[in-house]
Amino acid sequence: MKVYNKLVRDKIPDIIKDDNGIPITRILNDEEYLEELNNKLKEELDEYLEDGSIEELADMAEVIRAILELKKTSYEEFENIRISKVLKRGAFKKRIFLERED
Repeated sequence: MKVYNKLVRDKIPDIIKDDNGIPITRILNDEEYLEELNNKLKEELDEYLEDGSIEELADMAEVIRAILELKKTSYEEFENIRISKVLKRGAFKKRIFLERED
């Protein structure tokens, strides 16, 4: 018996069934869901930092979209916040590394 105790993508239980397994699942409440999304975001970040895979960035983007939906914030609102920050403080295109401020 494998123990997962983590948030998984929606089709994972079906994949387990197709592989002759019996998934034991439950539906999380909003508080649990946010906590597990945050855990998943950390997990995906750690995996990205290990191998630099674009696939892991895509996984992080999916988790971010789920967090936005839970917080009732559209992706368009999120993008507007991002753009506003770029206009006020810039992006990271110039690769500036601040060593200190005297």
